[in-house]
Amino acid sequence: MSTLTFTLKISLQQRVDVSPLTPDNLAGKSLDEIAAIELQNGNRKVRADAIFTLSGDDHLNIVFKNALDKLDYIGKGNSNGEISVEGDGGAYLGFQLQGGTINVTGSVGAYAACELRNGVINIGGNAGDFLGAALPGNKKGMQGGVVIVKGNAGERVGDHMRRGSILIEGSAGAYLGSRMTAGTIAVLGEVGAYPGYAMKRGTLLLLTAPSAIPATFNDCGTHTLGFLPLLLKGLQSYQTQFGALADKVKRVRRYAGDMSGAGKGEILVSES
Repeated sequence: MSTLTFTLKISLQQRVDVSPLTPDNLAGKSLDEIAAIELQNGNRKVRADAIFTLSGDDHLNIVFKNALDKLDYIGKGNSNGEISVEGDGGAYLGFQLQGGTINVTGSVGAYAACELRNGVINIGGNAGDFLGAALPGNKKGMQGGVVIVKGNAGERVGDHMRRGSILIEGSAGAYLGSRMTAGTIAVLGEVGAYPGYAMKRGTLLLLTAPSAIPATFNDCGTHTLGFLPLLLKGLQSYQTQFGALADKVKRVRRYAGDMSGAGKGEILVSES
């Protein structure tokens, strides 16, 4: 069997919803049946083979080649297999992903890993706003899995996050971990204003000290926390720099908050 490949063959003027093109949805379908699947393209529907050149037959290994940021909902709701994106992905990449892996060589738009439930997403470039967040009006954001961003992430990363890990090797925008209920977000680079805004529980691990900690967080002093090396060693099986920090992050300054709410969250700032 060979990788099922969708090679973009036209210049896109409108956004395309590619959510039907997942390992779950394509199981048991022939190449002709896949080619006839209709995709929402702006205000009309078009066949998959009008947008992509199709080849291969392994529905558990899907590749989007020449991918652009107008391809939305890549991997929506999928539960197994591997999806590779050679180029950029659009909005809602990995929306409600239930398992499997998504690898992106470029950057992705807003709401990547939105309401993620399980699985792994690797982003080689940057991520837009609301990474791992909940849809507007919902209160359950990312609920499991691991998201790794090699570049920078936008604002409101992990908004309403409930479980899982988001690892950002670049910088992150304002309101990091806003309204978090649980989970872990780690950032190697700088972070914007108001980290931990209205967070209830969960952990923000910052390797670069922020310019300011919100006044609603209490300074609990510096600590050597035994769980941190274990947490970082647990990441060594993933493609991220964080796994190599297990023996380097010795002491952190801990801030508890947000005290304007439940106050059971924490911001840990490395002092190594």
